Amino acid sequence: MTQDAIFSPFLATVFLTLLVWVYMYIRRISFIKISRILPQDLAIPGKLAQLSPSTVSNPSDNLKNLFEIPVLFYALVLYLFITKQVDEVYVNAAWIFVIFRVLHSIVHCTFNFIMLRFYLYLAASLAVWFMTIRAAFIHFSL
Repeated sequence: MTQDAIFSPFLATVFLTLLVWVYMYIRRISFIKISRILPQDLAIPGKLAQLSPSTVSNPSDNLKNLFEIPVLFYALVLYLFITKQVDEVYVNAAWIFVIFRVLHSIVHCTFNFIMLRFYLYLAASLAVWFMTIRAAFIHFSL
C-alpha cells in the first residue's frame, strides 16, 4: 500500500464539504427568492437562520459540522502521511469515516431523523478516534 492511498478518503471528505456548500447555497438562494426577502433585510447576524425553515438551515448547520471532527481527520491524515505510517488499517478506517460522514450529511440535509443522524455521527467520530489513539500508541511506543 502506498502512502498516497490515504488521500482518497481525504479528498472525498473535502468533496463532500463542497457538495454540502453548494447544496446549502441552492437552498438559501431559493428560499430568499421565493420569500422575496431583500438582501439588506439579512444584514443582521443570524437573521436568515431566524427566518429559515429547517430545509434551509439544516444544510448550513451540516456545513458548520463539517468543520469540526473532519478538521481533526485532515490533520491526522497529514500526520500519518508525513510520518509514513499509512497502512491498510488507517486507510480502511478513513473510508469508514467518509462513508458515515456522507450518510450523516444526507440525513442532516434531508429528512433529519435525529437519532439516525446521531448514530452516523458517532460511527464516523469513532473511526477518527480509533485512528488517533492508534497513531498516539505508535508514536509514543517508538
